Amino acid sequence: MEIGISTFLEASPDGPLGPGLSHAQRIRNAVEEIVTADQAGLDVYAIGEHHRPDYAGSAPAVILAAAAAKTSRIRLSSAVTVLSSDDPVRVYQSFSTLDAISDGRAEIMAGRGSFIESFPLFGYSLDDYDELFEEKLELLLRIRESEKVEWPGGHRAAIPNLGVYPRAVQQPLPVWIGTGGSPESAVRAGVLGLPVVFAIIGGMPERFAPLVELYKRAAAKAGHDVSKLPIATHSHGFIADTKAEAENLLYPHWQHQSTVIGRERGWSGTFDRNAFDAANSLRGALYAGDPEYVAEKIILLRKNLGVTRFLIHMDASSISHKDTLKAIELLGTKVAPIVRKEI
Repeated sequence: MEIGISTFLEASPDGPLGPGLSHAQRIRNAVEEIVTADQAGLDVYAIGEHHRPDYAGSAPAVILAAAAAKTSRIRLSSAVTVLSSDDPVRVYQSFSTLDAISDGRAEIMAGRGSFIESFPLFGYSLDDYDELFEEKLELLLRIRESEKVEWPGGHRAAIPNLGVYPRAVQQPLPVWIGTGGSPESAVRAGVLGLPVVFAIIGGMPERFAPLVELYKRAAAKAGHDVSKLPIATHSHGFIADTKAEAENLLYPHWQHQSTVIGRERGWSGTFDRNAFDAANSLRGALYAGDPEYVAEKIILLRKNLGVTRFLIHMDASSISHKDTLKAIELLGTKVAPIVRKEI
């Protein structure tokens, strides 16, 4: 059971929760977080790609590479790389370079992206949303399998049997599929025999059990050994010495972010303290509490979904860097040992 951190490097401007955080400072903080996570014994740190003023992680591979030289064991991943609006050649080159710096600890988590800012930024149409991802994922997998690539072209120009360098230390370079719960994405990952990450940010995690089974059936039907396929989930949370402290630190950020994103996406519902407490109940999708409570929730997740990796999304600009570093230490030195001993 692997346990780690995921983040979008939130750097919200000055607002109702207090002074903002510059992109530069948030990026420097991230490098320190990765070093702390490595020292605490965590397994993975993952940065999501975004192109918005409230997030600083538009180039995850660069930030991860800065931390790679300062760490020794923690795996370094995107969460996700918005492959639809990127060039698979450059994605592979960036992460194979990260793989070299880290001596074989790089991973790519590929996804279509839950935010759409990168599409107009790089000149792609949302009308091609699904087609872009399918085509570029196919090309990325070809690149990681073969030094020389023959590509007929499509949304991306043709490649006439040319080499892509440098080659990754790991063979093959790990590629995960990130999904918010689409059955089609679960089936695609299963058919391709790729590890899958389910983003569970609401409701009850146990409701994802049918998607996990769908993924496994698709993988087995395609001839893959299901027992060797990693399954991960990603959920929001925070850890402190007491459950009340963790909840009080996280709630203002959760309420503000849920309201802002909910307004953008037309979500219904009220994001008040009652909703927060319901989400943070034992069967809910929020993981805020003391080490024992968070460990209990992860163990329940393992029993219900059979996950082999859990990523807790700890990323709140309203919470101090000092408190975040402490939460990372608690996750590695307190939560992870409880979970591993239990399972």
